[in-house]
Amino acid sequence: MKASAGVGRSYAKALFELARERNQADAIGRELDSIVELFARDATLHAFFARPWVASSVKRSAAAEIATRLGVSTLARDFLALVAAQGRVDHLSAIVAAYRELQDEAEGRVRARVRTATPLSENERSALATRLGRALGGKRVELEEVTDKELLGGFVAEIGSLLVDASLDGQLARLRQRLVHG
Repeated sequence: MKASAGVGRSYAKALFELARERNQADAIGRELDSIVELFARDATLHAFFARPWVASSVKRSAAAEIATRLGVSTLARDFLALVAAQGRVDHLSAIVAAYRELQDEAEGRVRARVRTATPLSENERSALATRLGRALGGKRVELEEVTDKELLGGFVAEIGSLLVDASLDGQLARLRQRLVHG
């Protein structure tokens, strides 16, 4: 079954609200990351939860055991067990992505995927995050840096649907456009 953003968002919202009430939002976020990482690494685990003939009570017990072995909190354990029992393990990545979005929104933070020709120094990362944050109305920007050997220089930042192209490639393309169209 294909994971839908709507299902992921509704589960994430419910979990986020509970986690905030218990002052565990950050911890739950980290625990969700470890759970998703485990499921991404182990295809047999994912396949087990995808089998429709396995009873939901068995899936719930297995998920609770997995969570216990991972050493996650009771809230994360119960949540994983619920997701498994409802047959929604295939939505786990979407749930975690939606949880991160809710957490970022609540903390006034945005994530930017930045492609650069060469790795940024720590000072350059900090300066870029600060400048992007000011451009976004004072939000705190967390950079996910990717080195792209195809870029000639500069950077391309993707923040949600916003694209900031400060690459040499982009500048040359804009110059070419102006020369062609006057």
